[in-house]
Amino acid sequence: MRRLSQVDVALLPIGGTYTMDMDDAVRAARAIKVAAVIPMHHLKADPGEFKKKIEAKSDIRGLPLRIGGVYRMI
Repeated sequence: MRRLSQVDVALLPIGGTYTMDMDDAVRAARAIKVAAVIPMHHLKADPGEFKKKIEAKSDIRGLPLRIGGVYRMI
């Protein structure tokens, strides 16, 4: 992941069941050096809490979406 460059937005799982948990996702986002993260696979995790964690530990934007939500880069 550290060899990736110029990643604007990443979709990272935060649920922790068969996927990475929130702390793993924060570490992954920092390793990728992504500009923004949309959390996914969060049935038992709080996307709002992830947003707080990622933004407190980095300058990466957390972009939690509602089901069916859309993110448009401008």
